[in-house]
Amino acid sequence: MKSRPRRRPTRHHLVVKRTDRTRLRRKAERGAHDRETVHAILDAGLFCHVGFAVDGRPWVFPTAYARIGDHVFLHGAAANFALRTLASGAEACVTVTIADGLVLARSAFHHSVNYRSVMLFARSEAVVDPEEKRRGLMAIVEHMVPGRSADTRVPTDAELRATLVVRLPIVEASAKIRTGGPVDDAEDLELAHWAGQLPLRLVALDPVADNAQPEPAYLRAWGVQPTR
Repeated sequence: MKSRPRRRPTRHHLVVKRTDRTRLRRKAERGAHDRETVHAILDAGLFCHVGFAVDGRPWVFPTAYARIGDHVFLHGAAANFALRTLASGAEACVTVTIADGLVLARSAFHHSVNYRSVMLFARSEAVVDPEEKRRGLMAIVEHMVPGRSADTRVPTDAELRATLVVRLPIVEASAKIRTGGPVDDAEDLELAHWAGQLPLRLVALDPVADNAQPEPAYLRAWGVQPTR
């Protein structure tokens, strides 16, 4: 029996939706709308900020998250005001930013930051299926510390009932990235000020044990993606 040829990804699968909100107005050359870039930044980040509005009042909260396929999953207590608002269908803006370095120019005006970022607009929905809910929670644990999901007790049914999990589709989004050194004005290049980059990387310190169990190897391997 002949094997069926693999279908090539369509443009829909490769590119997230471009809208007026995700159109990059400044430094558009730093932007990207391909799913590979958006997913990679989401996977490399550790926390996100979620913004929404209620009765004209803005709210922004930081939280852990995880990506599963083309969705971002968030979690919190079942009574959590922010998540209950999102679960009701409120539109949200989710941002993830990774600081890769400080850019020190000869002039104060041209100081900058090297970074990777994603901005996502979506309406979320509550996850009600217990197995999908449990999968989302374990994905968040795994996102925090790769390898940890296999080394912890999974949530019980009672814990699932006490937890609200929402998912947001990765449809309307954009990425923006800055790399490289300072961009000084030509007349400043001869100034006697140090200029260059101060690379940054998030690293873990020595684990602090809560029991006598041997330290798992995945703790020593923990880390975000290296700077670009």
